[in-house]
Amino acid sequence: MPLSEQEQRLLEEMERGLYHNDADFVANVGGTSLRPNYRSISLGVLAAVAGIGALIAGVAIQQLWLGVLGFIIMFAGVLIATTPSKNAKRMSAAPRARPTQQRSPDRGFMDRMNERWDRRQDGQQ
Repeated sequence: MPLSEQEQRLLEEMERGLYHNDADFVANVGGTSLRPNYRSISLGVLAAVAGIGALIAGVAIQQLWLGVLGFIIMFAGVLIATTPSKNAKRMSAAPRARPTQQRSPDRGFMDRMNERWDRRQDGQQ
């Protein structure tokens, strides 16, 4: 269901306020620009599959040490596949310009939202 014009404006205003007030937060959680390292992913998946095989074999032949070793190999494979490498290259992305606040730059986003809420509450009572 598409958003109405009022909802789109409100969403854009909230985004502008977030970018303006919490630029560091947006930069941290705004998604990663790291390229996936397919080599480490494939090695990690292969190690995890080998670990699962060793775990099952350890259970089948009732050898505890083989099952534990299989679990360790499986866990290490998952870590290898999911951990980004230190020398991962960043994808070239166009730098995002921080949007400027259009009205009353001295007031924060939450202050404006609180005022709007108070106006709505006063109108309904």
